Amino acid sequence: MMKVLAFDTSSKALSVAILDGKNLLADVTVNIKKNHSITLMPAIDFLMTSVDLQPSDLDRIVVAQGPGSYTGLRVAVATAKTLAYTLNIELVGVSSLYALAAAADFDGLVVPIMDARRNNVYAGFYKNGQSVKADQHMSFTAVLEAVKAEAKVMFVGEVDNFRDQIEEALPQAVILPVLPSAYAIGKYGQSLEPADVDSFVPNYLKRVEAEENWLKTHKEDSTADYVKRI
Repeated sequence: MMKVLAFDTSSKALSVAILDGKNLLADVTVNIKKNHSITLMPAIDFLMTSVDLQPSDLDRIVVAQGPGSYTGLRVAVATAKTLAYTLNIELVGVSSLYALAAAADFDGLVVPIMDARRNNVYAGFYKNGQSVKADQHMSFTAVLEAVKAEAKVMFVGEVDNFRDQIEEALPQAVILPVLPSAYAIGKYGQSLEPADVDSFVPNYLKRVEAEENWLKTHKEDSTADYVKRI
């Protein structure tokens, strides 16, 4: 069976799992604000040692590709690419929102959300474990409008800051705070085609605020590369 290392650092939480096929060998999820660039590799090393595996035993890396925290996504993708390239193994990216939606066993529309500040969110829309609309960065007001006709709706993920709005607009909706599951993306990632390691990049969905501000004052250079220009 395929041995998989999966991890998600797209939010405050850190989730790492090791799978043998669909079987979970070990996992850890930590929900405290720490620098993922410092904690990710020790967590991976701890789990690998716990299940007596060597890096050479791995067949595939599965990583939460985004959306989410810019810093967290850069850490995850850089680590995933380095491991895949060094070990010459396959790399697969899975939506960070799927990592939240997978926790819900619900007969209806599941809406995983991640807080993107200023009443904006990264949102996904899932039914029966399948995405029915592309992940989006949008205002939470727009999310509520998009799902108001649904008979059954469950909001999962970083829901606490939006609970009052949900209860007012959709009193029938189910609200479930959940953490991302590396085990879930590890299982799902085994069914996907591997990515090209060299061209693999985070799925940010939204420009960083500094880039947006820069573009406002450089409209004539809107097609220019922000990183190169600064």
